[in-house]
Amino acid sequence: MRARIITGDCLQVLGRGIDADLERSIIVTDPPFNIGYHYNKYDDTLKSSEYMKMLSHLFDFGVPVVIVNYPETLYRLSAVTGQVPERVVSWVYPSNTGRQHRDIAFYGISPDFRKVTQPYRNPNDKRIKKLIEKGRTGSRIYDWWQVNQVKNVSREKTGHPCQMPLEVMTNIIGILPDDAMIIDPYAGSGTTLVAAERMGRESIGIEIDETYVDIIKKRLVNEEES
Repeated sequence: MRARIITGDCLQVLGRGIDADLERSIIVTDPPFNIGYHYNKYDDTLKSSEYMKMLSHLFDFGVPVVIVNYPETLYRLSAVTGQVPERVVSWVYPSNTGRQHRDIAFYGISPDFRKVTQPYRNPNDKRIKKLIEKGRTGSRIYDWWQVNQVKNVSREKTGHPCQMPLEVMTNIIGILPDDAMIIDPYAGSGTTLVAAERMGRESIGIEIDETYVDIIKKRLVNEEES
């Protein structure tokens, strides 16, 4: 198993330093969204200034940062920190909710969209037919991903209240450098670590809640055994 899990407050853990090669490390995380989710050990209703301060600390370690969050939050974060993403991907999830998408911002690194392919969207086009005949299976992934949320009826659903779809994290890690050490300070249900494990990447996850740490461990064991 290539993943390592650290139990604790990520800001304290990262502040003390972790045994990782920071020169090739990339922070990849979907932090709490501050919209009132019911976590066991975290208050998801911080004041806006406190929440921005919490997110701003992700830039303290001098490594590239990839953040999944709502667009307005990422705009505010750039305004507060002066950090402007190199690229932004939209993750769209048609559902019965007022919000239908989140953004994925790549700070300090430009993702390589050629590293992940997707099925052709117009397979009946003559030019596309010729490519398929030559053995091409799809085009490079675009900056607009339609991936369903993890719902209560989803097969991958765990006991975590805000679980990230594995496909989203697999796409993110897939367009990052192959030798990157993936660090998720808000590991949650462990989707980032599972995606990294599936792709043969080293990863470190930090999670404050022991219950969620147990979920991560079980998911990683299942991934290793599958």
